[in-house]
Amino acid sequence: MRISATFLLSISFFSGVGGLCGQNPPAANDTLLLWMNGIAQQQLDKREAEIAAIQTVAQAESRKKLVREKVLATMGGLPEYHGPLNARVTGTIQADGFVIEKIIYESLPGYFVTANLYRPNQPGRYPAVLLQSGHTQEGKAEPQLLAANLALKGFISLAFDPVGQGEREQTYDKQLKAPAAGWSVNEHIHAEAQSNLIGEGVARYFIFDAQRSLDYLLSRPDVDSARIAAAGCSGGGALTTFIGALDPRVKVVIPACFPNSHRLLFTGAYPGSEMSLPGAIAQGLDTADLVELSAPAPWLIQATEEDYFTPAGARLVYEEARRWYGLYGAAGKVDFFVGPGSHGTPLVSREAIYRWLIRWLKDGKGDFREQPVKLYTNHDLLVTRTGRVEDEPGSRKLHELILDGYNARKQKGTTAELKAKLRSLGIPTSGTPPESRILEQTTSNGIQTQRIEFESEPGIVMSGKLHIPLTTGRKSATLLVTGSLSDWLVEKAVKSGRVVLELDPRRSLSQDNRRPFVGDYLANERAMQIGRNLPALRAHDILRGVDLLTARDDVDPAAISAAAQGVKGIWLLLAASADPRISKVWLDKTPYSLVKSLHNTLNADLSAAVIPGFVLHWDLDDLTKAMGERPVLWTDPTNWMGRVESAGPRFRYRWVLGDLTDMANAQDEQYALEFLQ
Repeated sequence: MRISATFLLSISFFSGVGGLCGQNPPAANDTLLLWMNGIAQQQLDKREAEIAAIQTVAQAESRKKLVREKVLATMGGLPEYHGPLNARVTGTIQADGFVIEKIIYESLPGYFVTANLYRPNQPGRYPAVLLQSGHTQEGKAEPQLLAANLALKGFISLAFDPVGQGEREQTYDKQLKAPAAGWSVNEHIHAEAQSNLIGEGVARYFIFDAQRSLDYLLSRPDVDSARIAAAGCSGGGALTTFIGALDPRVKVVIPACFPNSHRLLFTGAYPGSEMSLPGAIAQGLDTADLVELSAPAPWLIQATEEDYFTPAGARLVYEEARRWYGLYGAAGKVDFFVGPGSHGTPLVSREAIYRWLIRWLKDGKGDFREQPVKLYTNHDLLVTRTGRVEDEPGSRKLHELILDGYNARKQKGTTAELKAKLRSLGIPTSGTPPESRILEQTTSNGIQTQRIEFESEPGIVMSGKLHIPLTTGRKSATLLVTGSLSDWLVEKAVKSGRVVLELDPRRSLSQDNRRPFVGDYLANERAMQIGRNLPALRAHDILRGVDLLTARDDVDPAAISAAAQGVKGIWLLLAASADPRISKVWLDKTPYSLVKSLHNTLNADLSAAVIPGFVLHWDLDDLTKAMGERPVLWTDPTNWMGRVESAGPRFRYRWVLGDLTDMANAQDEQYALEFLQ
């Protein structure tokens, strides 16, 4: 049987197909995730007590003011641009009972938004609904079943492409004929890491696009500005929640398959990148705060029975919001609807949307039942000639806006300020050696190998291997951050008479391996939510390894070197800059500049190196300067896609790139080995 595109669209409509997949509960041995969740729950406990103390409208209004300030601060505020939209209609579709207009406008200068507007085919002034798309790659084509039905029921609706979706892909490759990042969520993760580098959250650009889309709706004479709603599912549910909370022009809000308390969400289907606000939990915020910000505006919170954004988590948001609305005498203005099935918006949920909109925007007059409509393909609905906004004259990409923000705000920091920053991040240790436990011990050819574990801090168990030459006297030592250097370097270094500690800094087992280039972004974003920085914590772990080495009777504490490869080299550089006990450092194939990552749409594993706002004042070369006279050997520096680049005379390059055991590279590897002595 041949399945039509229209049928596929109808069953996946408004479902957020391709959105975030649920993560399994944390394993008992996932000490990092369990540790972070413990901190998150304590912060949420504190918030819960603050909410419970609010008993009057005056207290509620006072908290709303504070929450709004915090929400805006977490994302670095919203752009203050109020220039022309320069909106154009590039085509129309005369459908049965309604009209679809193809529209393009500028959210920021040269930053184009593509959208489809659905309107009744009769003249008049109508209520309007802003529709946010979930993480379907097609973007604005997703909510068309809802949009078409709304037009038939006497509403105007606008469905627009979020950045990274539809005609706004950021990493489109002409040879792949597809986004090099893989798909939309990955592009959002890349942009989030770049935004975090300059102290922002990428949600600010998504929210601003929604606000500018409202600007467009309200510029139309056929839209009643007093009757505006917003709706969306999954990623669209997140954006609907944000725009409903922050823009008072939105009078009715219907988010689906997103509103959830971090009580359950933190270790579950964690909503990263544009679906979250950096540091929100640490700031005493949870999702219910966003609902409460616009009280007593009507909200219909939707969930589905089998969703990874669980109904239980959504109910926690609803129950708190309902009590909050009760302070205003408006408990009936917030409601909760759970539909059948998995992540998405099935028919009964869609009809609940129609019913809610008719109730609040049309005085309850109208038929909430869904009607069959023709569904158009993504290609039918394209606004631009090529299907890509990047081909429009003067078009700009999101990373260019982030780079503009960097250039406008950068202010060079001093070495003293940098060292103070490293201390504030908690990188240095007290120097007290950790208690280690030997799990396994073997001896061969005069070398003892111990598999050990120790706590870097309470609740964080580190694993490592000690390789100890069985000779007398104090020895030099090398701390090796585990990676592909390990096998080669351990053998050579131990044979030369050094103690070697292989150390694996903290990591989460709850990784998302489906996404190329993004690395372990989930752990980094979770840490940021609770006010911790994972690169800094990993640098601290490295220094706990130094604590262990310096406490050994067979190690010369003045002769401890360290080595790392790839992005782990940045963690080591942070550690060495904060602690002079590391006498010299070898970095291999490590990206040489954080600022350089702002010049591209695609960066591999950037999340693992992000310290919020760091590049506004420093770059990686400032960390080497902070080491003073201690030597740094930096071989084969790379860009953020792992490609070795010519970056200047202070770096050293192999003759031939490739495996460390290449005969052509033997002289270079011997140089590195002697450097670490």
